[in-house]
Amino acid sequence: MTNPNFENISATQAHEWLKTGQAILIDVREPDEFKAEHIAYATSIPLQSVPQTMSLIDPAGKKVIFQCLKGRRGESACEIFKPQSPATPLYNIAGGITAWKEAGLPVITAGGVGNAGASCGCGVPIFRQVQMVVGLVIAAFVALGYMGFTIGFALAGLAGILLFIAGATGFCALAMALMHAPWNKSGNKSGASCSISPPQK
Repeated sequence: MTNPNFENISATQAHEWLKTGQAILIDVREPDEFKAEHIAYATSIPLQSVPQTMSLIDPAGKKVIFQCLKGRRGESACEIFKPQSPATPLYNIAGGITAWKEAGLPVITAGGVGNAGASCGCGVPIFRQVQMVVGLVIAAFVALGYMGFTIGFALAGLAGILLFIAGATGFCALAMALMHAPWNKSGNKSGASCSISPPQK
């Protein structure tokens, strides 16, 4: 069904518009995802920053294209931004940067220009590694609680609180530790760092 607020377009169509200067591209993924790999034309504005930061962007009569990993966050960004700029034509890359790479289009990675970009060595962005680790830890604590060790429930709650604090403050000690893990260093042979950037204001 067609959405009146924006249009989903293919990666090749987006590439043509960007190459000819007809559009600007906004990458709404998290900063560490952007640092790991991004489209050369893209400006990084994480989804949660779109309401505040997009008001500072002047499309200058150009189309505005949003892009994420697979398309869902890009669609959300279109819905958020449309009320702020009703006259601006908005587009979302269907399939996100994943579809862009599948179309054979280049991306910039931590190690330079490539097509099948990776994150910090292992190919999984740091923020997703954090999610997986915390998820496993909470599941283990809950399982411990059901085994009769009630402290497990308390520890699961503590893990949830720490995750909330990390999201609220932008500082995540676990992410910092994961960046130095061996599997996150092995793929970075160019000397480029793979650090987490703070959300852009």
